[in-house]
Parts: sequence; structure tokens; C-alpha cells
Amino acid sequence: MTRPDIAAFFDPRTWSVQYVVSDPKTRACAIIDPVLDFDEKSGAIATANADRLLDFVRAQNLDIQWILDTHPHADHFSASAYLKAKTGAPTAIGAHITDVQKLWADIYNWPGLKTDGSQWDRLFDRGDTFRIGSLEAGVMFSPGHTLASITYIVGDAAFVHDTVFMPDSGTARTDFPGGSANALWASIRDIMALPDDTRIFVGHDYQPGGREPRWESTVALQKADNIHLTRYACESEFVAFREGRDRTLPMPKLILHALQVNINGGRLPEPEKNGRRYLKFPIDALRGAAWS
Repeated sequence: MTRPDIAAFFDPRTWSVQYVVSDPKTRACAIIDPVLDFDEKSGAIATANADRLLDFVRAQNLDIQWILDTHPHADHFSASAYLKAKTGAPTAIGAHITDVQKLWADIYNWPGLKTDGSQWDRLFDRGDTFRIGSLEAGVMFSPGHTLASITYIVGDAAFVHDTVFMPDSGTARTDFPGGSANALWASIRDIMALPDDTRIFVGHDYQPGGREPRWESTVALQKADNIHLTRYACESEFVAFREGRDRTLPMPKLILHALQVNINGGRLPEPEKNGRRYLKFPIDALRGAAWS
């Protein structure tokens, strides 16, 4: 398989990994899961993470052809809209974003939200292909963590975001609205059916034991060492474990902040008459979630 060049950028505030995937032949590239910085204590927005990606692209003389999200994130704001405004590159996400939009439009009581996915330039269905220069890229539907999660396959690399993490961290939670442990199991099985030497790039690393951040493994390493996949070898065991563990996990601190931005393509709320933007925060929207 073709081997793209991949540069990873770790954001320690959200434990997120952003990627620039490039074609060594044509210098075309795609940005995957860019982070827009947000400080929940002050309400401040910054673009340090996204600008770091742009600085890298300029330094490497790359041409951005796509700005891609794997799913609507619950733990950080997407910088897709910011990067599109800066570069003009098209944005894309999985086609089932419309299901997530409808679900969260109800939670936020947001009748004015367009729930047709028109905030992105392209919605990818299962099996769709696209190009990054001379590289052919494909799309796998990978629900479970969210209704809309997808995996991007670019040459020998799979960008799986919140399905599996590094082997010492296991697998993703499934207790967000629309999540499903059974669906996550099926998605993981699909990913594990890729060739053993497929490079796996994760969307988060929580640095267990305080180790340095890591984000790259292989299908073979995941099958051999992933602490959840090796311990819970059948669907019923995995689902029982995943659902039991998820009931003990507090919600990400930014979930209610981030989803209203991310289901709108990374766009911040429009300014009100006083010129300020306001996030809308539903009370008891996630009733029953564990407290930290």
C-alpha cells in the first residue's frame, strides 16, 4: 500500500491528536481533527493549535486539499471552520452527522439549526473514496462512540479516532447520546480486519502512568496487546465491560460546550445585539451521568 507522510500534533489540554497527512509525490495534504482552543474558565477562544498546523503546512510547502473531522467531538471544539476561512479548503465529515444534529438540536432546543449537514462541503458515506494528491483515501463507517464516527483509510494508515486508543489504554466510551457498545464492537472488528501492518492513528492519548504521548500502533499490535480486546474476546463480554465501565465515567468537561459548536461545522454562535457570542447550556441534559 502507498505510505503517506503523517505529522501528528498533540494537544495536552484535551489529550487530542491532530494530523497532517500528505502525499510525498504531489505535496497535497489533508488535515484531520484540528482543535480550536477554548478555555472554559474564562470563555476565551484561541487558535494556537490550528495555527501550528498552518505553520507546518507552510514550512513543508504543502497544499491543503481537505479539512476532515472523524466525528463531532465532545471534548474539544473543531477548528474546521477556522481553517476553511483561512485556506478555502473543503471540509468533510461522515454522512450520519445529520442524525447527531437532530439528536442534539432537540437537547439544545435549537429549532433553527440546519440538520442536513450543509455546514460541511462533503458528507462521506461508508465506502466513499476521495483523493489527496495521488493518494486514494477511503471511508469506513465506525459508529459506537457516536452515531456519526468514521475511519479514514489513507494508503497504509487508518485514522480511527475514538474507537480504539493505544493498546495500553483500550477502547472508547459509548455512553454519549447515540452511542452503542454493540456498534463499537462491530466497528472495532471491521478495523481489526484490515491488514496487520496497517498503521493505526488514534485521536486521543491519555498517557496512562504518566508516560509520554503516543498515537501510532498497528492492527497487529492492537490485536496482540490492546487491554480491552485481549481481555474481552467476545461481543457479550466486551459490551458488559464497556457499559459497566462507562457508567462510572464522568462526562468530558467540555461536552455541552463543544457539541453546539461541532454539530454546526465548528462555527461559533453568532454574536448577539451587544456583539458578544453566547454558548447555550442545558441543565440536566445528561441526567444520570457520573460526577467527578
